[in-house]
Amino acid sequence: MPDTAATDFKPLSRVEMAARVARDIPEGWYVNLGIGIPTAIADHVPLDREVIFHSENGVLGMGPAPPREKIDPWLINAGKQYVTLRQGGSFCHHADSFSMIRGGHLDLCVLGAFQVAENGDIANWATSENDTAPAVGGAMDLAAGAKRLWVLMEHTTKDGTSKLVQRCSYPLTAVGAVKRVYTNLAVLDVTDRGFVVIDMAPGLTFDALQARTDAPLHRSA
Repeated sequence: MPDTAATDFKPLSRVEMAARVARDIPEGWYVNLGIGIPTAIADHVPLDREVIFHSENGVLGMGPAPPREKIDPWLINAGKQYVTLRQGGSFCHHADSFSMIRGGHLDLCVLGAFQVAENGDIANWATSENDTAPAVGGAMDLAAGAKRLWVLMEHTTKDGTSKLVQRCSYPLTAVGAVKRVYTNLAVLDVTDRGFVVIDMAPGLTFDALQARTDAPLHRSA
């Protein structure tokens, strides 16, 4: 029988989730980090690796969060968090920053999301027509302009509802854009077959993961 009641596994913490993504980013890529959990990815790339992080408010070459005693109040990311600048980093006008995004110069964007569908649709800016968010904002530009889009998010909501779905029920940010999803339970590629599981949290079985996922899952081999 399917192992749907497995409880002897340990979901990844948000720090571990960010570190897991950081390990998969190839050397030399230009990467935008979205607001939320994705911003922590910059904390987990060793200084001897060249990954150039971009923030839409006009930072290129963003480094990890600074210790409290070395905070520069003028140096923040798009989520208004304090960051550092790696050697060779620079600042630019907001319009120039979006020219990088819209011009297809980013190798990767990592966004958070409320839902990701098995066909790669992403919903990450509102949960209803009455949401307080005024508009989709820069996420739409990032999802359309970056060469590839990954999502980093919790696998379920606080009440256990799956965020990986067959079709998004929330307003869409972009259609068919997501290539990979990282959660606290698994890493999944978005393919023509749907979600393909390529990694799982320690101790978690495929059937237990499926029981926590709305969309059908597929094994990588």
